[in-house]
Amino acid sequence: MKPFRRGQIWLVNFDPSVGHEYRKIRPALIIPHDHYIPLGNLLTVIPLSSQTAKLGTCDVLIKKNKQNRLMKDSLLKTYQISSFDKSRFIKFIGILNHDIMKQIDVQIQCFLFGKTPDL
Repeated sequence: MKPFRRGQIWLVNFDPSVGHEYRKIRPALIIPHDHYIPLGNLLTVIPLSSQTAKLGTCDVLIKKNKQNRLMKDSLLKTYQISSFDKSRFIKFIGILNHDIMKQIDVQIQCFLFGKTPDL
């Protein structure tokens, strides 16, 4: 299996889920710093949705390309940050570039702390 890294997109099994949690097998972005990934059995991710018409305040639009290897343009749903056991990670899909990851970091900070960082 490919080693896990920040910025990678993997197919993740979100089931079983409860209430309004995301369901089924879907792409998700690994967000922790690489230093923390090997320290435990959980990985923190943000799910992606192909429902791009539902762009929300903290969402980031990810255009499909050869690097991320998504099948469709997708929304990164920042407010749905979750942690899962590494056994739920099924298949590596692709990786996001540095500029998109910087946008995601800004949206995570906005979501968690209600403001954007001083850049």
